[in-house]
Order: sequence, then structure tokens, then C-alpha cells
Amino acid sequence: MTDETELPLFRFIPFRRADIARMCLSDDRLDLVARERFERDREIIETHYQKEFHSLRNELKEAYALIDPDSDTRLLPTFAKPEATASIVPLLEQVLERGNYERVTDAALQRALRSSSLFQLRLHVDMDEFDEVLLYTRGASKRSEVLREFFGLWKRNVRFTNFDRVVLFIRFREDVDSDNALGQCPPGSTMLKLFQNVPESDIEMLFPNIRLGMRLLDKLIIGVPAVISGTIVVTTRLGATVLLLGSLLGFWLGLSAEPVEINKAALIALGASAVALAGYVWKQFSNFRNRKLKYTQALTENLYFKLLDNNAGVIHRIVDDAEESECKESLLAYYFLLLAGAPLAADELDAQIEAWLAERWHCRLDFEIADALDKLKGLGLATEHDGKWSL
Repeated sequence: MTDETELPLFRFIPFRRADIARMCLSDDRLDLVARERFERDREIIETHYQKEFHSLRNELKEAYALIDPDSDTRLLPTFAKPEATASIVPLLEQVLERGNYERVTDAALQRALRSSSLFQLRLHVDMDEFDEVLLYTRGASKRSEVLREFFGLWKRNVRFTNFDRVVLFIRFREDVDSDNALGQCPPGSTMLKLFQNVPESDIEMLFPNIRLGMRLLDKLIIGVPAVISGTIVVTTRLGATVLLLGSLLGFWLGLSAEPVEINKAALIALGASAVALAGYVWKQFSNFRNRKLKYTQALTENLYFKLLDNNAGVIHRIVDDAEESECKESLLAYYFLLLAGAPLAADELDAQIEAWLAERWHCRLDFEIADALDKLKGLGLATEHDGKWSL
């Protein structure tokens, strides 16, 4: 279940570039000459961005190759890691912005880290273990899900914000404890990942240094039965042993003058009590361990289906996303200028595009009209005079 009306308007256009062209031409508001002109200039727009983003892709690949943890090629010794990291970050930010990804602010990230996990896990991430964190999302919707608690006896409906895409770039500190924090990631290394369908309240599960804990409810589920069963064990199986040990302690401390006789039966009782106590402790420990393993499995399964790409593979995806976004914006601005047939102000054009997408295609977004017109002007396909734009 989704509800876009509760969310702010984002820039992302959730249609493919080829479909945007089909959507424009399906209006049948252009005559044959205008349609031919649209197809001709569409090819100019797409060819331009193919060349531009081919160069940008190579630039990103070159910068990331120096810090790629999955690389199977040798590096020349003249390049330094800090310089590579410094060069990759602004390039990543540029591509993600052009791909209509929205940066998650530090305040929003902290709010997400403090919120309750949708998967009913208690998760913790130590952000001090990173030197740099970039977190971007694209495409969001409001969803609801029914959570079952108390062994399925109680149902709770939860509404949450779900992100269609999440890009995470992190660089670990050089002095971080790799044994406890990073697993197989050495200090100073970088990581670039792309995920899908991530609830806002579970952003923390994307970080590699996540610590898994048990909620108060889980501790009560284990602790309360443990206290009750422990009381039963003490009163039924250990009662005689506790009495015997108390008598021995009182005699040794001089609190009782009556000696305590320890015979074969007493020793057997002591041994049986020790075995019963050890078995009880082991059972409670196993309950805790099994519940934690259950949560670890749930976390692993969710990450398995949410991970789309790693490291260098993410670069190819986000560059393609940016190329698609630039083309879609340019095509929409061009089509509506062509359709108008007369000069239009930028805000008029913006309103027409947003209304058309909302009414005809049920898609509400914040179209970047200024950016789209600047692109057309740079390509020589549109001109501006006295605040009015035309082809």
C-alpha cells in the first residue's frame, strides 16, 4: 500500500527515457512535421548525453580503480589512496545529484538510527568508525505493514517511508579496530553499495559495522520464564541441597555447634543438584543464543534481497541513472516548448509539465525546469528572451 500525498515532492521521474518519448507522442497533439522535428532533436539530445556520460563514467572508473576493494588488476605505486578518495567523492556527489538522488542529511540519518526497526531488531551503528559517509536515496513511498508480536497473538499496523534506491559510500578510519568493527574490511578502506526497498527506520542495517542486540521485549520473553522456571528448580530440586550447604556454612562460621554429617546420599544429592543447575543455566544460555541467531538470520535474508550492486558495479548503475535523468528532463522541456508554439515563461512551462504528469500519468514530482532549460540552451535547441523560452 502506498500513499505519495504524505511525502514531499522529489525530482526523480519514475519512467524510462524511451517511455517518456512514447508518453509525449501518445498525446497526438503534434502534427507530422512537429513529430519529425521531435524525433530528430531527441536523437541530438540522447547522443549528446551518451558522449558526456561516457567521459564521466571513465573519469569515475579511473578514480575508483585506485581504491576499489574488488579490483583484480595491479596499481602503479605512484598513486596514493588519500588522493584517490578525495577525487572520487565530488565526482560521486555530482553524478548522484544529476541522477535525481536526494542526499540524506546528518540530522535525518540520526533520526533514522534512533527509530525502531521494522524487522523488530535492535541495531546499533558506531558512526565514529567512519571518516566519511555519503548516503543518498531516490524514489520514496509511504507503505504499511502488519507486524505480529507476542507469538502472533497481537497484530500492529505500522506505516513507514520506503526508499526505492539507497546508495551508500563509506570510508573507514585508519585507526579503527578491524577485529571488532570491520570484519573483512581493513582500516582506511572504502565501500560503495546500492540497495533497493529500504525502510527509512532500517537504514542502519546497511552499514557493515552493525551490532545486533536484543530488544527489551525479547529480554523479557527470555527472562521472565527463566526466573519462574529458576524458582521452581530451586524449590523442588535444590531445596535439600541448599539446606545442607546452609548448615555446613553455619557450622564453619561458628553460627551452629551441631556438626553436619556428609554421607554418600548427601554427596549424590549435591552432585545431582550441580548437574540440574548446570543444565538449567545452559538451557537459558541456549535460548538467548538461538533467539539472537534467529535475528541474525532475519537480517542476513533481508540484506540478501535488498543488495543490488557493489563497488565498481554501482558506478555503472548511477552513471546510467544520471544519463537517463538528464535525457528525460530535456525531452519533457523540449516537447512542451514544441507543443506551446509560442514563447513561455519558465514557471508556466514547469506548471504544465507537472500538471500533465500528475493528471495524465498519476505522478507527482518537482520538475527541475531551470536545469532542463539550461540543458536545451547549451545544446542550441532553445533560446531565452525577456524571460520567455522558445525553440
